[in-house]
Amino acid sequence: MPSQQVLQEKISEVEEIKKLIERYKVIGIASLQKVRAAQLQEFKKNLADKVHMRVAKNTLMKRAIEELKEKPELKKLEEHLTGANIFLFTNLNPFKLALLLEKGRVRTTAKAGDIAAIDVIVPAGNTGQPPGPIISQLNAVGLPTRIESGSVWINKDTLVARKGEVISERLATVLSKLGIKPVEAGLVMKVAYDDGLIITQDQLRINVEETKKIVGKAYADSFALSLSVAYPTRENAEILIQMAHREAYSLAINAAVPTKETVKDLIRKAYVEMLSLSSRVSIEEEKA
Repeated sequence: MPSQQVLQEKISEVEEIKKLIERYKVIGIASLQKVRAAQLQEFKKNLADKVHMRVAKNTLMKRAIEELKEKPELKKLEEHLTGANIFLFTNLNPFKLALLLEKGRVRTTAKAGDIAAIDVIVPAGNTGQPPGPIISQLNAVGLPTRIESGSVWINKDTLVARKGEVISERLATVLSKLGIKPVEAGLVMKVAYDDGLIITQDQLRINVEETKKIVGKAYADSFALSLSVAYPTRENAEILIQMAHREAYSLAINAAVPTKETVKDLIRKAYVEMLSLSSRVSIEEEKA
């Protein structure tokens, strides 16, 4: 049975969480799995003016959500209240927040059961390890070795784990000895609540470069379409005027309409046609 003091502390914390939910339009839930204390402090320092970070028990967050009857959409967050979490309260765009957290991730050594964040390739070269048990350990994970100048060398670049694969205890030990860090550690956004909208982890993941290409192509296609249908906008007005001028000029030349701009070209055109006609007359006279 919790003491009255502990109970009061929990009630107070729930009230604080409710105030934060009401103050900010975006609530992010990030997993604390594999996040080091130093990293967490760095995140808090770098985002202090943009994000209010708070570690709270899932049960207290759930209680706060249930008491905020005016925001029923928050109930959808409850299914994500598992494991150790940190809650992020902000007015930032949730996608921008996810990118900021992604940039803060760092590579770290692997432990058994970790997931490889990259294709793990052990490069050829000197391991710096003296001959001994290390040889059998390296061979056991598929690394070809030789002894040279009193050290164990790896003969060739070798792929030992693909991105997304689970790293075994044996491989984790070898990679640690070789100083290879195949695992990413940091805050991972599990879900975000944005003013009534729930955005899942998969939806928050954006390939920035690919998105830029898609947006760029869409802009180019829409720009070309606006020119083809002569739909004026601030971006294409100058080009449309240039196109209209060229078409009007071409029409004036073809219709032999003299203007201050066309008169020189009309004279040149008449002169060329005169020379062409003159040469034909000469040919016909010769035939006659």
